[in-house]
Amino acid sequence: MSTQPDLSATASDREPSNSNPILHRQLSELVTARIRESITSGAYAPGARLIEGRIAEEFNVSRVPVREALRALAAEGLVDVRPRHGAVVASLDPASAREMVQIRATLEGLNARLAAEHCTPELAAKVAEVLAEGNAKLASGDTAKLLDLNARFHDLLYAAGANTMLADLMRTLRDRSRRLFMNATEDEIRLTWEEHAAILRAVQAGDAALAALLAERHVMRAAQHYLGTVPK
Repeated sequence: MSTQPDLSATASDREPSNSNPILHRQLSELVTARIRESITSGAYAPGARLIEGRIAEEFNVSRVPVREALRALAAEGLVDVRPRHGAVVASLDPASAREMVQIRATLEGLNARLAAEHCTPELAAKVAEVLAEGNAKLASGDTAKLLDLNARFHDLLYAAGANTMLADLMRTLRDRSRRLFMNATEDEIRLTWEEHAAILRAVQAGDAALAALLAERHVMRAAQHYLGTVPK
């Protein structure tokens, strides 16, 4: 699981005044990241109410950055704000989940194609290091660390694709779809890392068509645990 932002300081230490807009924005971003992590990791379940006062107390901040964070997460599709009911964690119905997987698979395929065309030896070496570390964690049974390593693998591939706008879109989509890929079995996790290795080999070989195909299949296969069947 990704390391969550440290909000352990006292509210008086953390709470910026209105005369410090930069500090105010930074705190709002920290709270947003913390709530996003709680949602995408499953700590806040779909349909759960997000009560401003309770979250503010949990994070030891005022309600203002919490309110701003909930608005930002609503724009991302992770939170629903309902009249007279407040904010709740957005549920993901099967139809929406399939659409999300289809979009992410297509974009991951496009990025892998671009990575095969633009990846530098230095970036490829960094991806290989992440793969080696992931395989070591698998061998030791330390699968909890693989979430962070998986994110690093994809971030490096995004960098290799050399398309900043595409990378930003995929990071947002990855946050929204993360719930679809939770609770995988050990065999599924192992297969994920085998697929990562195959994608990297295609990228290093400069085989854009194969890299795109493998990346698309990787996303579609990984989502089966949640969806039950591969989206059509």
